[in-house]
Amino acid sequence: MRPLSVWIYGLVLSVGAALVAAPGIGAAAAQQSGAGAAAGASGGEQPSQVVESVAQQFLKDLDTHRSQYSSDPKALRAAVDRDVLPHFDVERAARGVLGRYWRTATPQQRQRFIDAFENSMFTNYGNALLAFRTDRLRVLPTNVSADATDAIVRTQIRRDDGSTVAVNFALHKGPEGWKAWDVVIEGISYVKSFRDDFGAQIEAQGLDAVIQRLESGERPPQIATPGARKS
Repeated sequence: MRPLSVWIYGLVLSVGAALVAAPGIGAAAAQQSGAGAAAGASGGEQPSQVVESVAQQFLKDLDTHRSQYSSDPKALRAAVDRDVLPHFDVERAARGVLGRYWRTATPQQRQRFIDAFENSMFTNYGNALLAFRTDRLRVLPTNVSADATDAIVRTQIRRDDGSTVAVNFALHKGPEGWKAWDVVIEGISYVKSFRDDFGAQIEAQGLDAVIQRLESGERPPQIATPGARKS
């Protein structure tokens, strides 16, 4: 498993869910799939059970329809919208990525940024999902008190060479239950990494310029992956 693929996997199952599925589509998918998904996450489940359930449901569907998704990216994206996005706090993640620039952005800029970044991530990296298998993921039990609103769920992802990568998911509990909003891979936070990269671009060119570059199809900033080999 390539280091970049590990990042994409983590993103899809947590923060990545937002980055590969537009909020508007996700909201529709959540409604179409009924209240079952949200209800399952809002009950008495532990956050680790939510992550396990979402991951296994998505990966089982991926195993079944791998051939179809390989030839039809829209179908793959629809599966992410349906199975993953309802369990992701897209606005909380976007606020974290933009940092102080979120506070000064207009509602239109916020929505354009989210849409452009998500579309860019999926267009450039979505196919990496097709390499993942159900047996690569191990979710470690996490028990939190009934009144807890924040939790870290620790998981391990197995690479092709048998080594494992530590992938931790940050979840927050709101009215709809536990939802993921950040992923930390071998100590590196997705939200912080993208905030640093986008912050430098926004400071130099402004938020609109960054949005326009993403809308034009440019890849998001490359995150430095732990253990990645330099070419």
